[in-house]
Amino acid sequence: MVRSSLAALFLAGVSATAHAAAPSVGAGMATGLIAHRAIYDLELKDASERSGISGMSGRMVYEFNGDYCTGYTTKFRFVTKIDTGDAVRVSDQQTNTFENLKDGKFTFDTKSFTDNQLDKEVTGAAEDQGEATKVDLKQPASKNLQLEASRFPTEHMMDVIKNAKAGNRLFEARVFDGSDDGDKALATTTVVGKPVTPVNDEADSSNAGAFSKATFWPVTISYFNENTKTDALPVYRMSFKLYENGITRDLTMDYGDFVLTGKLSKLELLDAKTLPVSNCTR
Repeated sequence: MVRSSLAALFLAGVSATAHAAAPSVGAGMATGLIAHRAIYDLELKDASERSGISGMSGRMVYEFNGDYCTGYTTKFRFVTKIDTGDAVRVSDQQTNTFENLKDGKFTFDTKSFTDNQLDKEVTGAAEDQGEATKVDLKQPASKNLQLEASRFPTEHMMDVIKNAKAGNRLFEARVFDGSDDGDKALATTTVVGKPVTPVNDEADSSNAGAFSKATFWPVTISYFNENTKTDALPVYRMSFKLYENGITRDLTMDYGDFVLTGKLSKLELLDAKTLPVSNCTR
């Protein structure tokens, strides 16, 4: 069975997904992240009998924009055609988020469709209150929650890049991204490999344009339910090649019962206006 949060979980891996480096110019962010639109072609790599999936393919479009002063926006669409052997259905998940790192605020809206029919909408806002994360959930049910202190997606990706640059190969964090019903955070364990400079063209490196020969880190992030003492296995695991500007390629998404791959098919750098961090009031 395909998780209803399939698209939202991806955000925690590559959001501004989710992330700090030296300031850059042009399309670069004040934090080193770069405004871009990336398209990935998805294919089924493996599926167990329990999954009920005999075939799966699709496309993922991820657009990241903004800066530290005004906040980061992410638009994300994840469309898959799923063949169960008895029927074929199309799953379409659309997520929009806004993250204000300066003020510690995060808003999220995810709509999930099956065969063009709306199945579910998860909408709400979260705020970093230091020792806790406050969540004001609007849909699917209106309620206020106090969760353990958590990182938001862009903030978490900055942590990944910061640790990678420092040579820290393993670290843990709690992340809130509004996935599932938007009422819980996930514990994460991140493993970062040594930096790699490609020698030969790899599967999708040619589509990375100017970054096709750039050094990257192989990264794997495992996501666990909050009660990690009883949930030994991750609910989701994602591996990818990460550039220090936040662009990713060569994705592997392991949902336990099935595994998807995502190859970068097109990368477009966006013309983002940046504001120096020094001009922002913390």
